[in-house]
Amino acid sequence: MNQKHEKNRNVAIIGIGQTVYSSHREDVNQPEMIHEAVTLALKDAGLTMADIDCVAHGNMELFEMVHQPDMWHVIGDGAYGKSAFRLTTGGTTGATLVSAADNLVASGMYDIVMAIGFEKLQEGHTTGGITNMADPLWTRHLQTGALTGATAAYMIREFGEERAKRAAMKLRIDMDKHAVLNPNSHRSFGLDYDQMDDLIANSPQLAGELRLIHMCSQSDGACAMIFASEEKAKKLCKKPVWIRDHITIHREENFATMFTYDIEERDPTTHRVAAERLFERNGIKNPVEYFDVFEMYDPSSWWGLDWVRDFFLLKDDEHLKMVENGDLKIGGKMPLNPSGGVVSANPIGATAMVRVAEAALQVRGDAGGHQVPGEVNHALASGFGGTYWTVLLMLEKNLDWREGEK
Repeated sequence: MNQKHEKNRNVAIIGIGQTVYSSHREDVNQPEMIHEAVTLALKDAGLTMADIDCVAHGNMELFEMVHQPDMWHVIGDGAYGKSAFRLTTGGTTGATLVSAADNLVASGMYDIVMAIGFEKLQEGHTTGGITNMADPLWTRHLQTGALTGATAAYMIREFGEERAKRAAMKLRIDMDKHAVLNPNSHRSFGLDYDQMDDLIANSPQLAGELRLIHMCSQSDGACAMIFASEEKAKKLCKKPVWIRDHITIHREENFATMFTYDIEERDPTTHRVAAERLFERNGIKNPVEYFDVFEMYDPSSWWGLDWVRDFFLLKDDEHLKMVENGDLKIGGKMPLNPSGGVVSANPIGATAMVRVAEAALQVRGDAGGHQVPGEVNHALASGFGGTYWTVLLMLEKNLDWREGEK
């Protein structure tokens, strides 16, 4: 049974603040960097910290090796003495924070909640932290953290080497062209399609056909978002963005059990399960036609390419055709990551929140140089992390969908 996500109250995003994302923010410490995002979010919402009832804070604590960082960060976020929650769910942390903030407001516990996601990866060792989370007996010999060539391997087997490699690289160049338009991006190289063959052949290999150019970075940065009940949102905000629904699907298992070279034997990914359940309970028959933009958590171009099929419930090579036809570009049929995506900026504790923030900016029409042409009424955003966690969220410009439920 796919139970509907019932809410006591509708919840809207009314404030968004992001820092610039960079490999090294040596000009600020953690509280100072968070303060930048919090200040921008409060300004965007026209509020002060006195108006915030509760703060949800999240990052990957083991990466910077600071226990309970939210306690230190109150000097930057102003949350001293307020109700607070600290959450960490791996790469999904930012999306989990959004889901938690939505639930906290929808429940009636609080009217206005601020969520803060951040990472300052220059102050730790991300790869060291990830690889040491592997089971020392069963998977330590093959654990490479987020660096895996398995997806490239089975896509090459399914679609042929030349086509698969070119589709993955074309998607990477598409994302870079989007990132160039986003002033907050960490990596925007100015890539062009005539460089495709050279990048395929000469970008340094990380694992199999996963190359350096395909992979996301380690970034410093913070994102803050403010959520309000319907009553408050309508009073405080001219352009509230409504959280229609969200779902979290995960399974606790080793990466070694998730990948097989036999396409027919692959289990459905948590992405596909999340999409099937979320769309079914909201009556979405054709997600490509319904949604106007999708901010996907894409740790690499190979994963991004593969996951387009899962999130939009596509068959066979339909996802490759969307890349080849330019459907995923900002001006295409289904704009994917107008912000540039995770391959362009990856402050892990904030990364999944940035997907939601960027989707909300698109709905508001406030994304600036990377705004999608035309009106954006329906947006989709995803988070990914853990040993295979998916958070999928639907955002709406209006509350029209509520009428259909009455």
